[in-house]
Amino acid sequence: MRWPTGMEPEHSTVYARNELVIPAAPDRIWRWLCRAERWPEWYSNCGWIRFGDDDGPDLGPGSQFVWKTFGVRVRSKVIIYDRSMELGWDATAFGLRAYHGWLFEVVDAGHTRIITEETQVGPLTRVGRWYLRRGLLREHQNWLEGLSRMAQTGDP
Repeated sequence: MRWPTGMEPEHSTVYARNELVIPAAPDRIWRWLCRAERWPEWYSNCGWIRFGDDDGPDLGPGSQFVWKTFGVRVRSKVIIYDRSMELGWDATAFGLRAYHGWLFEVVDAGHTRIITEETQVGPLTRVGRWYLRRGLLREHQNWLEGLSRMAQTGDP
């Protein structure tokens, strides 16, 4: 994971890591992950998403978006965009700053390991670090499982 300076796990108050091997090719999984406009259809922790004037419906290099996750309005910008290999965005909300990254690793011809990691810093994270971490682990697993379902059955 290419962490932004200051957002590395060792410098963060909250860190969560999830992974799942998905029986699909990286490009197919990538298309579903980058089709952010459709996250609310299959990722229950995304209430809505709105893009900047020149962005969307897919994530791309530098895409800016505002979305509701964990019941909170969050501003994000894609800062790592390495097609079918690595995707990452920053996130800011009241009392916290975060970085969320995704890594793609080919396991074999029909399977891809997806690793998703998030770090958080800020006053809110110091107060609620244990609660925040548990929620991230649960909802990111939900996100991975939804991504797996869509990559296997859906048409992006």
